[in-house]
Amino acid sequence: MKTNIAVFFGGRSTEHEISVISANQAMHAINRDRFDVTPIYISKDGHWYTGDALFDIKEYKNPKELLAKCKEVYMRPIHGDYKLYSVKKPMFGSDVVSNIDVVIPILHGSNGEDGIFEGVLETIGIPYAGCNTLSSANGMDKITMKMILQANDIPVVKYVWFTDKQWLAQRDEQIKKIEDTIGYPVIVKPANLGSSVGISRAADREALISAVETASRYSTRIIVEMMVDNLQEINCSVLGDCDEYTMSVLEEPIKSGEFLTYEDKYIGGTKGAKGMQASQKRIPAELPEDETERIKFLAGETFRVLSCHGVSRVDVIVDSKTRDIYVNEINTIPGSLSFYLWEATGIKFDQLMERLVSLALKRNREMSHKTVSYDQNIFAMGGGVKGGIKK
Repeated sequence: MKTNIAVFFGGRSTEHEISVISANQAMHAINRDRFDVTPIYISKDGHWYTGDALFDIKEYKNPKELLAKCKEVYMRPIHGDYKLYSVKKPMFGSDVVSNIDVVIPILHGSNGEDGIFEGVLETIGIPYAGCNTLSSANGMDKITMKMILQANDIPVVKYVWFTDKQWLAQRDEQIKKIEDTIGYPVIVKPANLGSSVGISRAADREALISAVETASRYSTRIIVEMMVDNLQEINCSVLGDCDEYTMSVLEEPIKSGEFLTYEDKYIGGTKGAKGMQASQKRIPAELPEDETERIKFLAGETFRVLSCHGVSRVDVIVDSKTRDIYVNEINTIPGSLSFYLWEATGIKFDQLMERLVSLALKRNREMSHKTVSYDQNIFAMGGGVKGGIKK
């Protein structure tokens, strides 16, 4: 029997549509001679659906008609139950829609890339590709990520962070801290979103206040970073696990302004193409050999210290004047899974998908040998609540 891969996508996220594009590309890249594919679309209100119509990207133009062609489904949060069930139970027969062997989550942004969905999969115990709950959460949150990178001597730009409530209660103090620590210009970001959503540049105090208000609409945690003038953005994908991994060739995305925008990534680019691979870029990036190797090393170290797994994309910033290199962020579920970088490195898209499945199954086997509970029953052995009274 073929291995049945469930591909989850969509979700309650500002990057919902990007997830649909990425997943559609990935599902069509999977070798159907070796694998079966079960698409599981999570709507914007959090309901799960499956059906053959989900394979056709054109169907998503009318979501209501699309979902009418699909079946609403769910999984039970019971360890070892890998079945997909129908919400509407049939009068006769089984309510099992499919038996799943491995999951590939392609859920970009919040409620998918941040560890929340990975926690559901770990509760069930099903093999899945990509980072686990901890590394997903740390990779998604720009503040936590930078703290971990700094602690491991990986260079990041100067930054200040605060919550939206701190900003409301201590705005003047936060502004002074930003001006004293960083100075202008700065770049203001929601701490836990991707795809450049909610990001603004600020060259003075008035623009800073406006930028923080924009970021606060998307997140409770805000990060303000030093804006590198004349910056050069370089991306590198990493594949494997934190003990054994390889780096792709580098790319240089071509931005329209001072930083890469949502429109640069997903709306502009080659006519007729869709997704991150459609944006304008140079592959491989035109850099001196020593800088290329340095960036690959930093990408690998970022992947390692965050305990990542599967495929990720590490974005770095190069100061074109000083040639200083900083790690900007990691995308633990990169748009289009960075397949175009791996194709340029010599790994075809179908081979990339097969490697993700192999990595998921390997991790699941390794974790099955770890102790998670004891067989002893302390209650049967005469034990009780610590500090309690024995009778």
